[in-house]
Amino acid sequence: MSDRLEVFMYPCLSDNYAVSSRVDSISYTVSARGKNPKQPMFAFLRDSYGHLPLCQIESVFGFVERSTLYGGRHFRDPELSDRDVYQLNNAGIGLRIPFTNHFVDYEEYQANKPLISKYHKEINSVICTNDELATWLREDFPKFCHVEASVIKNIDNTPKLEKALRIYTCVVLPMTSNDDLDFLDSITQKTKIRLFANGGCAYTCPSKICYRSQSKLNKFKGGEFKCSQPIKKRELIGMINFDLELLNKKGFNKFKLLRARSGQMTGY
Repeated sequence: MSDRLEVFMYPCLSDNYAVSSRVDSISYTVSARGKNPKQPMFAFLRDSYGHLPLCQIESVFGFVERSTLYGGRHFRDPELSDRDVYQLNNAGIGLRIPFTNHFVDYEEYQANKPLISKYHKEINSVICTNDELATWLREDFPKFCHVEASVIKNIDNTPKLEKALRIYTCVVLPMTSNDDLDFLDSITQKTKIRLFANGGCAYTCPSKICYRSQSKLNKFKGGEFKCSQPIKKRELIGMINFDLELLNKKGFNKFKLLRARSGQMTGY
């Protein structure tokens, strides 16, 4: 598994899993959500993303050690071990750390610096929601490949995008932007954009109140998870796959690929 160009000859997650790996210029960041840190890294990639050539996996995102900077999902345990990160980096695959908490102060940032320093390499990246945190990281940790704007920021129009690109080196657009072809066509810096290859419940969610509740939970001071579904019912359409050939033809080549949760109703 050490060969960066090896192609995994394993079936997709499901028979209708239509995420294309046929376009050589496409690269993916893939989710390690739910990974048991004791599972060997490349066995996990084979089992979860066996339909992709290994050379198209540019990075893996997930939790490492406990941190109050995490957002997006509730931290319970690490998903990626030191050995996992070493093996990824040794194979030319980056780690993307989701420092996507909404609420960060400078004292807290300083307390997390030893953790950040541990992974501060040119091959690795960080993902942020808080603009101040992103600015501090770019100033203090310039080796990171990207300080990326999280999908949580909901950057879905040109003014938001122009503002974000003054702070971030790359921006993840929301899933719904894949349907806004006029907006996509208007983007001039397409190499600084990451689109979703597939999507789950966030695609149809009207408010995404879960994200702020997860940020509070990850301060480890209590709180509760909140979801808009009980408040404003909507049809849950399950996991969907976007037309990557169309998006690639429009000039986009960076994609984010989620794992399907049990039942195929959403991803993580």
